[in-house]
Parts: sequence; structure tokens; C-alpha cells
Amino acid sequence: MNQPISKTSFLNKLRQQLRHAVLHITPGRAIDDALMEELENQLLQADVGVEAARAILEQLRTHAREDKLKDADALRTALVEIITRLLEPIAHPFKLASANKPFVILMVGVNGVGKTTTIGKLAQRYKSRGLNLMLAAGDTFRAAAVEQLQEWGARQGVSVIAQAGGADPAAVAHDAWLAAKAHDSDVLMVDTAGRLHTQSNLMEELKKIRRVLAKLDPSAPQECLLVLDAGTGQNALRQIEQFHTAVGVTGLVITKLDGTAKGGIVIAAAQRFGLPIRFIGLGEQADDLEEFDAQAFAAALVGISEGTQP
Repeated sequence: MNQPISKTSFLNKLRQQLRHAVLHITPGRAIDDALMEELENQLLQADVGVEAARAILEQLRTHAREDKLKDADALRTALVEIITRLLEPIAHPFKLASANKPFVILMVGVNGVGKTTTIGKLAQRYKSRGLNLMLAAGDTFRAAAVEQLQEWGARQGVSVIAQAGGADPAAVAHDAWLAAKAHDSDVLMVDTAGRLHTQSNLMEELKKIRRVLAKLDPSAPQECLLVLDAGTGQNALRQIEQFHTAVGVTGLVITKLDGTAKGGIVIAAAQRFGLPIRFIGLGEQADDLEEFDAQAFAAALVGISEGTQP
């Protein structure tokens, strides 16, 4: 089993992965309208979104009018501070706290965003802390999804509850909850199908899973995590809106920041919805997942090493 990397190593990796997306501000450059316009274009290209970009630029212009920005170096420092303040309200550490066991985590999201992989990463995280886990293979639409979850379970020594292909996902969740309760499991993570978020049958399926779990435990699921591929850009906002309306998303997991993703979608989501970002993922390995850190993310996006001045 891979040993979890330290948080410092993870943040260093984050800065490395975002190196192609950082906001480029030439050191020593004077603060003028041309620089502000250039910065706005960079923010938009980084998937920050129009609303968030305008909010950030307005604060920077206020600093400039108050003569707090002497040059581009000061602007970069201010930019990190502004983005950090924007992100801090949604940087809530994930807490497994429930009066009743099991603590149920319902994982939702469209195909290909990394739901099953994220479940495997979280399984390692909680297993390493001595928690008793169980997984439910609720994506009965794809046989490969069940097999992938079973592989993660075998790797982490965690039981996986599954049924034949095409089974009712709500029935899988029902049986998994009963099994988790019988085995005194601390955590039950439920995988779900990921067909397009615009397909109403998927949303009805997710609503049914929620209803079934709530009948077993009125407080379940205690957490509904929406997994988003950072590379989808502004389309991720539409996914948040649809899933949140359907099942009441309680937190976000942003994955695949190791690819061509520009990272700004994190800011856009914070500005638009204010939902907590629980974790960010950088790759496929079990240790490529960490709790979201607002200041570290802002510094990485701006291209400043944490703990140093530009």
C-alpha cells in the first residue's frame, strides 16, 4: 500500500501541477489599466468565471486607488490575499461526525470525473486512521465500475457490497447499509451511476437512493459529495446546479488538477454556490488527494511558493 505523502509534499505537487495555469505578472511592472485588463483576461482563461474575475479585479483596483499597490510584486501578494479570502468560507475540513453509525457518504457526479477512484482514496485515508469501512457498488449501470470498486476494496482490505449488473442501485444501498450496521462499520461510502447530469432518470435514481437511506436512518446520507473534473471548466457549474437541486450536495471534490485543468473553476464555484470544497485530487494514486487549503491553493494559482514573498 502506498504511504500517504505529507501535506507539504502534496502542496508542492499542487504548485507544480498548476504551473501551466498560473497567472503571469511580470515582476516590477507598473500598475496601470493595461495590466489590469491583461490580468482579467488571464483570470477568465483560467476558468475563474466572469463574476469572480470582476469581484477580484474590483478589489485590486480599490487597493490601487488607495495606493496600496506600488508594483506588480505587491499586486501578486494582494491577489493571493483576495483569492484566499474568497475561498476561505468554503474551505471546511471534512469531519466524520454522526451520532449514529454508519456515517454514510453518497458519491455523485457524471461519468469520468473520478468518483470511484475518489472512493478508493478516501477508503485508504480512513482505513489508515483505524476506521471500519464498507463500500457499496451503486453504479450498477456499468459492470466496469463495480469491478473497479471491488479492486479498490481488495487493495484496502474493505468489504464491497455489490449485486448483479442492472440491479436497483437503491436496493444495493439498502443492503449495504444493513450490512454496515450489522458489522458496526464507522463509514459506508456509496458509489452511484454517472450518466449525464441532464438525464432526468439518473437524478430520479439518486433521489430514490436518498429516500431509501433516509428510511433506514433519518440523518443519512450524512454527506453527499459531488465529484467534479476540474478540466470541464465552466460546465462544472452546471453540474453543481443540477446535482445540488436534485440531491442536496453538501460538499465538492475537485479532481484531475494534474491534467490540463486551469484550476480557476474552484474560485468560480466558490463565488457562485458557496458549497464547501472538501478535497482536491491531483492524480490516480491513492495518496493524490488532500483536504482543500484556501491559502495554499491561491498561492499555487498565482505562482507564489507558500511561505515566501514574490
